[in-house]
Amino acid sequence: EVQLVESGGGLVQPGGSLRLSCAASGFTFSSSTMIWFRQAPGMGLEWVSSIDRTGSNTYYLDSVKGRFTISRDNAKNTLYLQMNSLQSEDTAVYYCANSDGRRGQGTQVTVSS
Repeated sequence: EVQLVESGGGLVQPGGSLRLSCAASGFTFSSSTMIWFRQAPGMGLEWVSSIDRTGSNTYYLDSVKGRFTISRDNAKNTLYLQMNSLQSEDTAVYYCANSDGRRGQGTQVTVSS
C-alpha cells in the first residue's frame, strides 16, 4: 500500500523557516518523480515544486524560487521541502505526491505574526 506521510508543518512568523518532510513507502521511491503541492484556504490545489528521481533536476513555482528548496534522500525514502523567508501567502496545507498521483494527508503551514 502506498503511503505518504508529511510532517514538519506549524505556525511560524513572517520571515521564518520550516522544513517539511514526506516519508514514503509502498512503492519504489527512487524511481518516482516527487512533487509538493499546497492548498490555501478556499483555494484550489497549487503545484509548488518537483524533483526528478535522482534529485538532479528541481523545479519551482515562481513565487517560491529562491526561498524554497526541494530535496530527497532515496536511501531514507524521504522527500523534503526547506522553506525560508516564509510569507503569509505561503499559508496552506502542504502535500507531497508521487508520479502516480498518490498524495499524503498534508501538513498545515501557517505564517502569521
